[in-house]
Amino acid sequence: PHRFDVEDFGADFAYTIDGGPLGELEYENFNAAGAELDFIGVSVHPGSAKNQMVNALNMAMEFEAALPKYEKPWYTTDYEGFYLLTNLSGGIGQAKSNYIIRDHDMKRFLDKKAYMEKLVEEMQLKYGADKVRLKMEDSYYNMKEKIEPVIFVVDYAKEAMENLGISPVVKAIRGGTDGAQLSFKGLPCPNIFSGGENYHGPYEFISIESMNRAVDVIVEIVRIYLEKGKN
Repeated sequence: PHRFDVEDFGADFAYTIDGGPLGELEYENFNAAGAELDFIGVSVHPGSAKNQMVNALNMAMEFEAALPKYEKPWYTTDYEGFYLLTNLSGGIGQAKSNYIIRDHDMKRFLDKKAYMEKLVEEMQLKYGADKVRLKMEDSYYNMKEKIEPVIFVVDYAKEAMENLGISPVVKAIRGGTDGAQLSFKGLPCPNIFSGGENYHGPYEFISIESMNRAVDVIVEIVRIYLEKGKN
């Protein structure tokens, strides 16, 4: 989506078909960032390690243990954000951790990033300024602020579903969607269901019946826009 040419596309509004089960309709998502941490230890023979060895893997685990215990995906739901360690690699001399940081609320999102920076500063004081390094970059933001001023784009999608006998399930995405980046590029872009289930797991699947219903909704949205003079 960051390469999508919104101006050339030439539309005032759009929809992504990137949601889950039948009826999902979403215009809120996480604010998101990614963080990469490098830990530099001291590797020596374990037989002579006393007062010399600094295990970079232990440094990485120390950092993970210092994050709020209950702000992890398996403890959170609805509008609760989280930190998630997605990868840990390395050895005694050097280790690397990768995290994602998520929250629907911008203030809490900024607070989470600030807390991570604070932990890094504390570990730098303990181990040395060059022994813990952090790179953090925002990924996308909550599209709610871009959709609310044109909330009729959500209302039309709800109307389309109701016209087809589908109960709209309006909810916040506990994740991201291409529509978030597109909305901030000037193309307000709520998200409708595709029929997918059990995303990002070994039992992920998509229902052909729900996909067909998504097509019906798209066609009905077009009809509603034409009827109401939005084109």
